Amino acid sequence: MGRRRGLTMALLSVGDALAQVLDQVGVLDAETVPLRLAHQRILAEQVVALRTQPPFAASAMDGYAMRAIDLAIGHPLRLTGESAAGQGFSGVLGPDECVRIFTGAPIPQGADTIVIQEHVRVDGETITPTHDTDRLRHIRPAGLDFSQGDSLLGPGQSLSPSSLSLAAAMGHPQLRVTRKPRVAILATGDELVQPGEICGPDQIVASNHFAVGAMVESLGGIAIDLGIAKDTHEALEAAFQSAEDQKADILVTLGGASVGDRDLVQSGLARRGMQLGFWRIAMRPGKPLIFGSLGSMRILGLPGNPVSSIICAQIFLAPLIKSLLGDATARQDPTSEAVLGCDLKENDLRQDYMRASITGTRNGLPVVVPFRSQDSSMLGLMSQAQALLIRAPFAPVAKENDPCRIILL
Repeated sequence: MGRRRGLTMALLSVGDALAQVLDQVGVLDAETVPLRLAHQRILAEQVVALRTQPPFAASAMDGYAMRAIDLAIGHPLRLTGESAAGQGFSGVLGPDECVRIFTGAPIPQGADTIVIQEHVRVDGETITPTHDTDRLRHIRPAGLDFSQGDSLLGPGQSLSPSSLSLAAAMGHPQLRVTRKPRVAILATGDELVQPGEICGPDQIVASNHFAVGAMVESLGGIAIDLGIAKDTHEALEAAFQSAEDQKADILVTLGGASVGDRDLVQSGLARRGMQLGFWRIAMRPGKPLIFGSLGSMRILGLPGNPVSSIICAQIFLAPLIKSLLGDATARQDPTSEAVLGCDLKENDLRQDYMRASITGTRNGLPVVVPFRSQDSSMLGLMSQAQALLIRAPFAPVAKENDPCRIILL
């Protein structure tokens, strides 16, 4: 146990690292946007109804409005007018009178019952009920949905299609939402070229920044592509300056996060004044991960291996973006219960995020089986993965059908 304890102390746990990333994160300032641009934005303030819905008692069905005291099967009533949506009946119902009414139309003064059109016999200007019904039947009272002054949407809430419809019904043509975080993304390495460019004999195509940029956009941020920086302090310095000039809230670097002779990201950021939080965590894939700050800009230095960068972005970048947005789900546990579909050997000191497939369900829970290969360079397998199977540090041998925790992809 002494050897294990010493090794563990050399690396920061995933939980402690995430706590540092989210520590003292302030919500970004708010901006006003029209409803048509507010989908999936995060509300910055309470939204209070400016009106009552419905603003009047309204019919829920097509039929005839009448007084309950006059309603009797076979008892004729005189038709005196019509109430339609947007054009209500302006008179007052008297004894043995009724009004033709349509769905959504205001209930005429004096009426307290709706008989649906299938339950009457019509003869010119006279209608005769063929079925009885209860008083207030098929009438939606004023304020059934909400009343003026009700607070129905709140800060931290993501605006779904239904919540946008609600805001519109409440009388709001625009809403105050948190501005989108600006996330600058920088790929680093002499070995990288952009897709479509000619690769040299020792080069590969850069791919990580597309995944991270897509994740940023899907989370409600603005992805700023800084391109590829060569492994020189001059190239990195120019890229860091570009991130600051473009007012990035977060700078994500890809690669160069270790401390080798050609891993210059950390030293370059330190020369610029970065306050380092941590750079090594007990996680697989993704041990060499930098977190720090440069003024108000937060720094996440992700590993260069494609799978490592995607998983680390999901574990650390996603909740950071959500926190800056004030998203109420930012600190929620992203894991869910599952069942192992195979035996697993004991784990070492690093928390493992194993790419896995879901092979079925058992007792209502997904059954997960990790891929045989977990190499962090294999994007083909990552694209097929349906879940990340989480193995805690020093987890003992696990057997098929044992419970486990996963992150669904």
